[in-house]
Amino acid sequence: MKESHRAGITLPTIEQISGIQEQARQEGYNAGHAEGLAKGYGEGQKKAALEAARLGSLADAFTTAVGNADETIAQHILDLALDFSHALLKSALTIRPELVIPIVKEAVRYLPMLHQPALLFLNPDDVVLVGDRIGDELTKMGWQLTADAELEPGSCRVETANNQIDASLPTRWKRLAAALGKDSDWLAA
Repeated sequence: MKESHRAGITLPTIEQISGIQEQARQEGYNAGHAEGLAKGYGEGQKKAALEAARLGSLADAFTTAVGNADETIAQHILDLALDFSHALLKSALTIRPELVIPIVKEAVRYLPMLHQPALLFLNPDDVVLVGDRIGDELTKMGWQLTADAELEPGSCRVETANNQIDASLPTRWKRLAAALGKDSDWLAA
């Protein structure tokens, strides 16, 4: 190949032109790549921030839902426990009527200083059972056993001249349910 010399001007060779083209192409590629990378990174950052905010909202909603579900489940378990206890208590008193004895002892314990007359009202079947088991002890303490057909088995009512204690199953059940934050009627369960 010939080199042209005109008034001190040297023209580049094909290899030099090819090298210049390759260098320009590489510089253009690098500049475009850097610009695209920066733009893509910026867009990715924005999308990632939006996605993180969306996931944060989902996590908050999930946490709230789990908390609500826990509360709902706890309330359902408490309701189930009350229903089960109610059924168990009714069955237990039918199967083992002697379970009335601790109930009577607890009711009598609340009134250690008696004012005569001291009456202990029980279901007629319970009067017989309590009389047989602890009747002598109650008589010595000044208690008189009295039948009340309106009281359910396992219920009792204590009356003295100055006091009255309602230890009927519906009343005790209502107190228990109220202590648990429930409004549960003995007859409704």
